Amino acid sequence: MNDEIQKMEDRQVPKGKIDLIGCGRLGLRIAINLMQVHRGGPKIISAFDGQKIDGGDVIFTLLGAKPGQNKTDFIKQLCTHDENFRNIESHPEYITDENIDLVEGDVAIIVIAGGNTIPTAAKIIKHAHKRGAKTIGTAGIFGFGNENIEFKDISEFDDSNPAVEELRAQGISENHYILTTNKLIRDNEPVTPYTLDEVAKIITMNALKLLRDQT
Repeated sequence: MNDEIQKMEDRQVPKGKIDLIGCGRLGLRIAINLMQVHRGGPKIISAFDGQKIDGGDVIFTLLGAKPGQNKTDFIKQLCTHDENFRNIESHPEYITDENIDLVEGDVAIIVIAGGNTIPTAAKIIKHAHKRGAKTIGTAGIFGFGNENIEFKDISEFDDSNPAVEELRAQGISENHYILTTNKLIRDNEPVTPYTLDEVAKIITMNALKLLRDQT
């Protein structure tokens, strides 16, 4: 019996790679969740973001970050695992046509924000799909914290969410998972830490399931 248990434990080690594209308030939460996974999870977390930390990034500074530090470098700093067990790859840059080949994980989590990010997200999704990777993104996560969060494939949404519709217009119509509160910037609601915590939890759980299936 002990030998069987040992064999099962030996199989439950970190495997595969998750690309985390966007390391702001939501991305940081997801990164921390993924770092803490025990008995499985990703062996490599590849973090992408060209932004530096400023005084408004309170969750970063609460955790000890310094203004001016690259967000992805700080995420790498937070991970205290031996790199042979779980490694953070820091890419302090935005994804562009020139560096999109750096996106090479089994699962890509796309949580970029600021302006119209949908064309960039669509390019990343298409690139990941060509490689056989699974993808997760968002389509509005505003709200006070008690919203009904939906998580499902883009093909399962109706036509009431304009962010989903814009992704479809960019050619993304299936095999891409979307999380949304169905609240957008037009709704004049904040993005609270309560909402971000719940969104990060749901994205993490589903990314791990997809990673398990991929590896």
